[in-house]
Amino acid sequence: MKILHTADWHIGKKLHKTELVEDFDLFINWLCKTIEEEKVDVLLVSGDIFDLANPSSEARRQYYRALVKMNRFDCKIILTGGNHDSPAMLEAPKEILKALDIEIVGGMPQDLEELIIPIKNSDGITELVIAAVPFLRDADLRKSAESETHEDRLEALKNGIQNTFFEAAQICERQFPAVPALAMGHLFTAGIETSESEREIQIGNLAAFEASRFGSYFNYIALGHIHKPQRVAAAVPAFYSGSPLPLSFSERRDEKRVLIIDSEKGWEPKSVPVPGFRALLKISGDLEQISLKLDELEEKKDLESLIEVELKEEQYDALKIYDLDTLVSGFQKEGYRIVKHRAGFKNQLKGAGQAFSADKQLQDLKPKDVFLELIAKHEYDTETKQEILSAFDEILEELHRDENAEI
Repeated sequence: MKILHTADWHIGKKLHKTELVEDFDLFINWLCKTIEEEKVDVLLVSGDIFDLANPSSEARRQYYRALVKMNRFDCKIILTGGNHDSPAMLEAPKEILKALDIEIVGGMPQDLEELIIPIKNSDGITELVIAAVPFLRDADLRKSAESETHEDRLEALKNGIQNTFFEAAQICERQFPAVPALAMGHLFTAGIETSESEREIQIGNLAAFEASRFGSYFNYIALGHIHKPQRVAAAVPAFYSGSPLPLSFSERRDEKRVLIIDSEKGWEPKSVPVPGFRALLKISGDLEQISLKLDELEEKKDLESLIEVELKEEQYDALKIYDLDTLVSGFQKEGYRIVKHRAGFKNQLKGAGQAFSADKQLQDLKPKDVFLELIAKHEYDTETKQEILSAFDEILEELHRDENAEI
């Protein structure tokens, strides 16, 4: 049997206010082609189907369109809820989808046997069993006690996760002895790399679950929540497939992928790269370097490339911020868009008081003296400096005029 493992679709996600609708549609078209070409029997989606617990109507339509497209193939689909998902919303159409051979486990059920999904071959024989464990919330794992310390609560969470996988393994072994078993999970494990787009789960990263506690019963563990694809140090093959699309600029260099396991060959997965539909570019340097890099942009993807710009200078200069804003607002190149820009100055003063020695009190100085000291830190030419001083004098005179008028 062939099993395809993916996770963290985050349907409805926006990246710097940019809708990723087209990105997801292109991914689903590619995924359908991959399912067909690889003759995939089972598709596992390990949590965070949506980006929001209450997704928009368009995000829901996109989700159902994707299921309809994938349902054309002879492939069992199993989806679990993640920390971004609403269990109730995911499970609302559960019975209808079940009739289409699509299984949904949005949240932790009262009866753990409901997590166990047998997969039958063409002869009607159970060839594989899936323990579809969704994101485990605090209420699923422990009962609150006022006397517990913070460390006690963290250990209770970890024990709860461990017990859930242990009990699921026991059910698989009891009901389907000698049948290979896979587990799905959506959680944060210890020792992995994260990106900017992942929200903390449990009680922050301190609740990171040691992968050794998964045990050794399952042949493979299909994990979700971490967007960077990576292996987990467990007793059995355990992997984060990662998100199929870059969901933040911190993921721009990740090789997005899905994983395919062929049970006839073993339980080590094959990594299948997902094509890059949209480039995320980060451009940094001084103004001249940024301008040159923007002019030299050539690589294009199917969709508009998004750009983050970071100005890096030694000395603070308000004119350089203005010049950066002008450069960004005037940037026009087909297929590219700047979605965020910022300026950083290595030697920037945090306050006017830092411009003077410790023996001088700011309140004892005249406004003009403070201003002169501050602009002395800037690299202005004589003409520009004189224009700035003239503007300051006008503002100061206007303030004095207003104060005198109120007396």
